[in-house]
Amino acid sequence: MTVRPAPTHLDGPRLAPASGRPARQLIVILHGYGADGADLIDLSRAWQGQFPDAAFVAPDAPETLPFEAVGGRQWFALSERSPDEYRLGSEAARPVLDRFLDAELAALSLDGGALALVGFSQGAMMAFQCGLRRKVAPAALVAFSGLLPGAARLETIGTESPVLIVHGSDDDVVPAYHAEAADQALTQAGVVSSLHLLSGLGHSIDERGMVLGGRFLERAFA
Repeated sequence: MTVRPAPTHLDGPRLAPASGRPARQLIVILHGYGADGADLIDLSRAWQGQFPDAAFVAPDAPETLPFEAVGGRQWFALSERSPDEYRLGSEAARPVLDRFLDAELAALSLDGGALALVGFSQGAMMAFQCGLRRKVAPAALVAFSGLLPGAARLETIGTESPVLIVHGSDDDVVPAYHAEAADQALTQAGVVSSLHLLSGLGHSIDERGMVLGGRFLERAFA
């Protein structure tokens, strides 16, 4: 596969703290393949009541889809959908996401420990790839309907971030065994991981997932 260098700048929809006070936390939400930040910013609105002092941002992925003319984006190309492609693609996209997170934290005068990364599908791959390797461990990582790229290379991680994995039992895009494999690999690597398989759910986030995610972040930020 050919890995293209990612653009150097990200941007996307934001929500300021509902309290009107300076931000005490930063929750970054990473969308899936073919979507954009606007697709998941409503998740922020669902959680604002629980986190009145949190700033939210849902950056658009750095690349447009090669075959799409209506704005769909990707963190990295998917053609083979193989373990090597997931690992190499997420590794190539990681630096631009890292720079974005550093800049957002600096703009809010926050330490890296005030960060939570939430990802859906391909965005969950990026939350794993980037979040597990941050110089300062994020407060939490939440992965919806995703998989863990480079599971055999977790010796490169150095984070103490707790991880929540939420996955639909009926997911036909990223089958649920990927969630179980991620949970097992993370646990073996010493990461505190919590797995929830939601019965009857496909490749999406439902109210159960939003509640689980919100409660998990509350505990992490506490």
